[in-house]
Parts: sequence; structure tokens; C-alpha cells
Amino acid sequence: MSTEQDQIEAPPPRMANSRPAWVTDELIERWCAWVHQEGAREGRPAPGAVTALAPYDLSPLPPVPACDPRDVAAAAATATEARHTWAHTPIGRRAAIVLAFHDLLLRRQDEVLDLIQWETGKARYHAWQEVAQVAAIARHYARRARRYLAPRRVRGMVPGLTKVREVRVPRGLVGIVSPWNYPLYLGVGDVLPALLAGNGVVSKADSQTALTLLWTRELMAQAGLPAGLWRIVAGDGEVVGSAVVDAADYVCFTGSTATGRTVAERAARRLVGCSLELGGKNPLIVRADADVTAAAAGTVVAAFANTGQMCIHIERVYVHERVYDAFRDELVHLTGKLRLAPTYDYSADVGSLLSAAQLAAVEDHVGDAVAKGATALAGGRPRPDIGPLFYAPTVLEGVTDAMAVCRAETFGPVVSLYPFASDDEAVSLANQGSYGLSASIWSRDTRTADRMARRIHCGSVNINDGAAAAAGSIEAGMGGMRDSGLGRRHGAEGILKYTESQTVAAQRLMPLGPPPGAVESFVRRTNGQLALLRRMRVR
Repeated sequence: MSTEQDQIEAPPPRMANSRPAWVTDELIERWCAWVHQEGAREGRPAPGAVTALAPYDLSPLPPVPACDPRDVAAAAATATEARHTWAHTPIGRRAAIVLAFHDLLLRRQDEVLDLIQWETGKARYHAWQEVAQVAAIARHYARRARRYLAPRRVRGMVPGLTKVREVRVPRGLVGIVSPWNYPLYLGVGDVLPALLAGNGVVSKADSQTALTLLWTRELMAQAGLPAGLWRIVAGDGEVVGSAVVDAADYVCFTGSTATGRTVAERAARRLVGCSLELGGKNPLIVRADADVTAAAAGTVVAAFANTGQMCIHIERVYVHERVYDAFRDELVHLTGKLRLAPTYDYSADVGSLLSAAQLAAVEDHVGDAVAKGATALAGGRPRPDIGPLFYAPTVLEGVTDAMAVCRAETFGPVVSLYPFASDDEAVSLANQGSYGLSASIWSRDTRTADRMARRIHCGSVNINDGAAAAAGSIEAGMGGMRDSGLGRRHGAEGILKYTESQTVAAQRLMPLGPPPGAVESFVRRTNGQLALLRRMRVR
């Protein structure tokens, strides 16, 4: 039986080598010099190089030097030493460096777009979204860091005699472990506020996307960032990533829920803080009064952007039974029009999956669902004719709890449809499962949608948008509830989490407490004062 997916245009000729022509061996060697390695390795075996495959054609990516725990310890020591001077650098100077980086990033964005595509296989527009997001983060925190970090005057114990300020002090060394799916946004977007808050940083580069992060580190150096302040290590996640967690005064981790639990346990044993953005199985609700055409178009974007390989992408779509058929038909039609191609221009709507493991996971979920009775209305199959790791954007119908795709995170271009009869049922369905990262509601009645949003247990709810509205609003926090994580990036918390709150209280004229031998009278007078303050409605 044919589907709308058959309408996808014939693919371009397969590329012989996906490596961008401008990326020379000399450039790669220069970028790799930013991987922190100790010069002497006497008595310890070399860990070897990190190697990966380019998703477009499975050609080898350049090897990146691998680190071991002693390299991580040395990187941590270097960044810690550098941050002592940095913490006393005026905030205006720190902000100027971040803004210089912003300008360089936009001026040279084609370079990093090529690197992101080469390492991840994503479509170019989705690579550009990373640039746009990092630029917005850089501008926001460069302009607002002074206000976020400013000392706060508070009322003292004895008004007039006790002067109290709450100040923010850097945590010290921030360890950042970021994933492959957004190597620029997730790799750098958390580094910028950590640096602006006065910290040193050690980042663990993902083995698949190290070049993107190393290119960015060089750009930060060109913007004026001190050499030792932000150090990058690479290598096995279990070994090197664990060493970063063990060395840091605060940990920022983005990745799977399973690994996030391990990171939280390691941090808790050392009594250091952490923020975790983890997995999601994000719902989208189409109410009976929704603009069906707009909702279908928004679902396509939210489900298939970045080939479905993002924590906030939509995997579950709940549609009111009165508009279910119309929405389903429009969604299938629009999905069938998506263009897939391994190209370094903006002609492709959807790119490749990252790896053979990702492809196998998607095939397993879809195959299991179809074998148990679900129907693939669009897609449902790999596209080796386009590239070795391409998979057709897929719409499933008839999914049940017995199918893995119903509850487990697929992390690929797959969306499942479910009908519902009432708003209460839709909210109940959206809250099923253990995740709570992002959600979407489509309705012409935005007041009702807003009330529904407050009943959904997740960190962000988008009304008449799939996912980007909340994620792109940098002044608002972004993060998960339940198994989707702890803490927030963006907004005030996105920089304050990299600091400690310190109270500085100065007492004038006399010390607090009773004079010698007059404790009882002091207590009576103080009680009278407390009663008076109560009658005067003073705090």
C-alpha cells in the first residue's frame, strides 16, 4: 500500500565523502590542541584517540586525542587557578568577551554549521537553530548578568542597626557534560553563564561531536577568553565524564535519565550541586476548537526537527475525537512532503540519524508497534537510498500500552496518534509516564489552554507552538520535572545556579543580645517589641 511518504523527492546522488572541503588537516590539528592532555605519561598507557563516523556516509571522522582521569584532574587544576583572577575581573569585561564571541559566531557561522552537519548529520536549518540560540544566550547574559548577580539589600534583624546584603559568589569550578544532539547549543550555552558568573569550566566533549566544541573554544580564545579558564577533555564517557563530575564544584549534565541518576548520586556523595536536563516523552494536545491545519504543521516541526533527536521533541499526539480524522489526514499529508537529503545547503527538511545504534532503536520501536497491530500511516521504514542512517518521518496510529513506542523515549522521527474525548482525559493522558520535560496545547481558546497547561506536570508548556516558543524564550527557565531532570537553564536560574548565596550582615553601635545580668528584662522588652511590630504589620 502506498503512503504520502512516497511523495518525497528522489534523493540527490550519494556523496563520496562528507568532509567539508575547507576543513584541512592543519585546522583539525589546531582544534585538537585544545584538548587538555598532560605532556608526560610515564607509567600510564595512552588512552588512544576518540574516533567516530560521519552520519551522512559513515566515513571516519578525524580522531580526537583521548584523555584519562589524570588529564581531567590537570584540566581542573588549570581552570581553578585561572578562575581566581577571572572572579575578580569586572563583570563588564567578562560581558565584553562574551559579546565579542557573539559577533564572531555570527560572522563565521558557516564554518560551525558545516562542522555540526558533518558530525551529526542534521539538516542545515536545524544546525543554524543552534547558532541562533547560542547567540541569544550570549546577548542575554552579557546584558543581564550584572543585574542577576547584583548584591541584594535586605532588612536586618534590628532595622537601623543591622545592615544586611545577600551577595552572589562563584561556585569555583563548573563541570559540564553535554550530549551529541546539540553540540553547540548544549555544549556552549551552559558554558557562557558559568563563565560570566566568575567560574572556571571543564567541559567533557562528546565523542561524536568534539570538533564542534573545539572550534568554539578557539573562537572564544579569539574573543579574548583567558587560555586556562575553559578547558576541554575528551574520551570515554564513563571514565572521563565521571572524572569531570568528581572534580567539579558544580555539575551541569544533559543526557539520558539513567546516566543523570548516576551523575546526581556522584555529586551528592561529595555534597556538590548539579543541574540535570534528561529524557522526555513529550505530549501534544489538539483540542476540538484548534486550527487543524496550523496544529498539523506545528506537529511536523515539533516531531521531526533535528530528525526527532532532541529531548523536547513531540512523540505523543492526543487529538480530540471530533477533529481526529481531519488532523490525521493533514499530518500525514504534510509529513509526506518533507524532503530528506545529505546536503550542506538549506534544501533538506530532515537530516540523518546520528548512528547505527540510533537507527536500530527507531527500527525496533516502529517494528514492535507494527507487529503488535499499529499502522504506519507515513514512513515506517529506513531510507538507505538517501543515506545509510536515514529513516522516513513516521506517523503511527493504533499504538497501545503493549508497545514500547507508547512509553519509552524513541529519540527519532516517530510520532504516535491517540484520540481523546474531553480536556480532562487529554490532561490525564499527557501526564502518563514518568517524564515531564515539555508539552504543547493547540486551541483557539488560549485561556482554557492556559488552565490546562498548569495541570500538566512538565517544565514547559507551549500553547499554539510545538516546543520552540518556550525553549527560545531565554529569559524564562527551561528544564524538567519528575524523571526529566533537576534545575533550569536560561533565565535568572540559568546563571544563579553557578553561584552560591552569601549573607553579609554588619551590626552597628551595639552587639545583639542582652547586657550582662539583664536577660529576663531583655526578653520582656523584646517580646513587647515583637508584639508592636505585629500590630504595625511589619513583616
